[in-house]
Amino acid sequence: MIDTQTIRIQETPNSRINELDENNIPFGKLYSDHMFMADYKDGEWQDLRIEPYQNISVSPANTTLHYAITIFEGLKAYRNPQGEVVVFRPQANAKRLNISAERMCIPDVPESLFMEALTELIKLDSSWVPSAPNTSLYIRPFVFGTDEYIGIRPSENFRFMIITCPVGAYYSQPVNVKIETEFSRAFEGGTGFAKAGGNYAASLYPAKLAQEQGFHQLIWTDGKNHEYIEESGTMNVMFIIDNTLITAPASGTILKGITRESVLTIARDWGVKVEERPVAVKEIIAAAKEGRLKEAFGVGTAATIAPIAKIGFENEVYELDDSQRDFSAKILKELNDIRTGIIEDKYGWTYKV
Repeated sequence: MIDTQTIRIQETPNSRINELDENNIPFGKLYSDHMFMADYKDGEWQDLRIEPYQNISVSPANTTLHYAITIFEGLKAYRNPQGEVVVFRPQANAKRLNISAERMCIPDVPESLFMEALTELIKLDSSWVPSAPNTSLYIRPFVFGTDEYIGIRPSENFRFMIITCPVGAYYSQPVNVKIETEFSRAFEGGTGFAKAGGNYAASLYPAKLAQEQGFHQLIWTDGKNHEYIEESGTMNVMFIIDNTLITAPASGTILKGITRESVLTIARDWGVKVEERPVAVKEIIAAAKEGRLKEAFGVGTAATIAPIAKIGFENEVYELDDSQRDFSAKILKELNDIRTGIIEDKYGWTYKV
């Protein structure tokens, strides 16, 4: 572990904790009192510090502003019945951050640095971890290039930061999605498997078009022929056809979701038949028409489980029977109970701060 004494801490003289109303938390708009920062210079991470949350200054020639040399992670902290703060699977996020880093020519963030920075920041802002049902502290680690240079090359200097914000539910109701057949989120050889900022920027326009048609989000398909399902919005996506849980395999175009892996692990332990394989659009549509598509849901950190109510495809809309959402409701409760310490964490997924 990094020596915590190397993390310089400057506490805010004016906490904003009185702005937190646990019964009315907007997602991603209220930020905690402090933030962590470290700078990569001369081949090493240095100047580790926690400071009051505030704006930062960058050069107009900052390489990330021009070329999107940035990666991020998302994870959550919860308060258990004993009032302790626990984080769900942070080591997995640390590992995945470095998978993204390699693809984007960003230096590794040592897992010890990641964990110590996260721990010290959340300890300092522990009062920001809400305890109301369906609430948590969202944690956003990210790294970006800091070179003052507008030539196209990998950055040489970087900043690693962590900010946090209390959040409530991401979606307040089941979502309506459209299967995308024109635009692509990712393609083989690209950056689809990485949590790179540019991936999300590129998805905004097609998602906007879908929202104008009355859908909340898209179901992305393969970038070659749009024949196979990949992700839903910013989440992995799963289907229950008959009594089988089906999802596309993590690949070069599909993010290896931590919530996705957790759902599959629990499902197999429950004896549910699980298939990780290519999922054809025509298979999902046929199952919907025949009444064999029992459930469809997005899986990710922000929403955890986002049930899908309607699927649009080629000017047709297929409505799923909301009375059959047994598995998604059960798995959501199981995950929430593990993360908040209501039931035993037999997987060793939770990390106590």
